[in-house]
Amino acid sequence: MRKIFIFVLLLTTVLAAKSANDPAKITWDMLKDVSFKKKWYPQESIFMLYPTFGPAIKRLEGKEVTIKGYVIPVDVSTNMYVLSAFPYSMCFFCGGAGPESVISLKPEKNASKKYKTDEMHTFKGVLQLNADDIYEMNYILKDAELAE
Repeated sequence: MRKIFIFVLLLTTVLAAKSANDPAKITWDMLKDVSFKKKWYPQESIFMLYPTFGPAIKRLEGKEVTIKGYVIPVDVSTNMYVLSAFPYSMCFFCGGAGPESVISLKPEKNASKKYKTDEMHTFKGVLQLNADDIYEMNYILKDAELAE
């Protein structure tokens, strides 16, 4: 009986430690925890949407997360991809979706996997929020890799 108790205790400890290190699963609805206001950017002579991230999404900044979406190749030769809540025909760039519906995938330096348009995948990486670099998405997944 004592051996069973010790085994159950060890198993519980291992499972608890594993789940504490697992990436947080985020959804596209969670990424809607942002509001936008128009802001003038003199370097481009244009008004653009400036994000203010809500408290729920701010808590996830710098944490490892997973998210599932549609892959949109931006520049395959430089390994530049975006993950979208919607397929290419409905995405932020081509359809009527908002900037909260896309996340930039920044794979590790040595990553060489190529993806096709509208492939659905789950990626994991470190969530970075971006409000100031107008040449980058508002959401960035650093060290992005397949989580499947």
